[in-house]
Amino acid sequence: MTFILKSFMSLYAAVFALAMGLGLLATFLSVRLTLQGFSTQVTGLILTAYFMGSVVGTFYCRRLIQRIGHIRSFSAFAALATAMVMLHAATDSALAWALLRFFTGLATIGLFMVIESWFNEDAPPQTRGRVFSVYMVIYYLGSSAGQQLLNFGNVAGQSLFFVIGLLLVSCIIPVAVTRARHAGLPDVAPMGLKHIIKLAPLGLIGCLTAGLTSSAFYTMGPIFCQKMNLSVAQLSSFMTITVLGGLVFQWPVGIISDRFDRSIVIPLLGGLFAIVSWGMILAAQISFGLFMAGASLFGGLMFSIYPVAVARTHDMFEPKDVVNVSSALLLFQGIGAVIGPMASAAAIELLDSPQGFFVYFSIICAVSAAVSFFLRQKEIAQIIPVEDQGDFMVMNHTSPVVLQIDLRHEDEAAVGEVFPHQTGPVHHHPEQGHI
Repeated sequence: MTFILKSFMSLYAAVFALAMGLGLLATFLSVRLTLQGFSTQVTGLILTAYFMGSVVGTFYCRRLIQRIGHIRSFSAFAALATAMVMLHAATDSALAWALLRFFTGLATIGLFMVIESWFNEDAPPQTRGRVFSVYMVIYYLGSSAGQQLLNFGNVAGQSLFFVIGLLLVSCIIPVAVTRARHAGLPDVAPMGLKHIIKLAPLGLIGCLTAGLTSSAFYTMGPIFCQKMNLSVAQLSSFMTITVLGGLVFQWPVGIISDRFDRSIVIPLLGGLFAIVSWGMILAAQISFGLFMAGASLFGGLMFSIYPVAVARTHDMFEPKDVVNVSSALLLFQGIGAVIGPMASAAAIELLDSPQGFFVYFSIICAVSAAVSFFLRQKEIAQIIPVEDQGDFMVMNHTSPVVLQIDLRHEDEAAVGEVFPHQTGPVHHHPEQGHI
């Protein structure tokens, strides 16, 4: 493991700084928009622009990376994201903030595409599982640490914009000084969407649900806390505990996912998440301690839906085809991410209560569970024997490239060292250089 950390230290440092900045940015902007008097619905619309930019970026950032290389692309995307953050402090216009969020989303997806394609290209097959696992842990830790930075500045002032800008521009340094050669983006051959929907409806529903829930959490979570009159420290604690729960719970959920039929695990996850969401409403009325305990379970279930859905999709296709299917998975996740903030904001305003936030999650996941179970019962969703299922991997929906790092078919010892319950056949590829 020491070798892994040393070989990719520059990229890991960039990921941590980037995740901290983005984690703080999402929460801070939600708080600022509320303080500036924007309605919940308008806030949802403004923050949705970020996810629109991410969807657009998945199609256009690849071209820039392929044309000018990874290091220069990363520097350009980081500079664009930093500039967009700084410009937030120059205006209070809702339209201007929406445009800034759009280009921030576009720049962010470009940054993650560079990082993940670099990992994919430079990590040797025998260590790729560990490299990717450390990357995911650092990403989650950075995101959760960024939530705590909310306590180190005045949310009504401009100082936190500069903190975020500093973090985003700092992630350029370790990448710019590396002596590594440029990596290449994986080639992706298109596959008919109708064919993908027919073979993997449960996986696509899971990705859609993941987009609907995670985007709503990051945008409307801070607003829920404000409407509940929680302090800034309590707000940042809620966001931090939820994100960390999302990391920790992926291991036990992964074990369950590997040992039982995923066509049952997916609707059960959705149903349990719906119940926990209702429980969060009650916990918020009883005590903050109980609410925090519930937040860890809430985050654990929410962030586990996506990797289980991806694992289910891997079950339905040959390894060579799953790379091609990644664009469809990200498309459905992106559609959900665009809808999530607006829909959750509408639920809060429609019920005229901050509890509409958790009502939204409960309804979305209950519907998702019901549809998934219906598809299974009607034999529309194919049932795969447990022994034929692929392996679960801890992951988050950062960029399309993350789905193209096919860790489920790497060296058994390499993957098993980090995920003891995971195994897979060995694929031999020529070794690549390190950073």
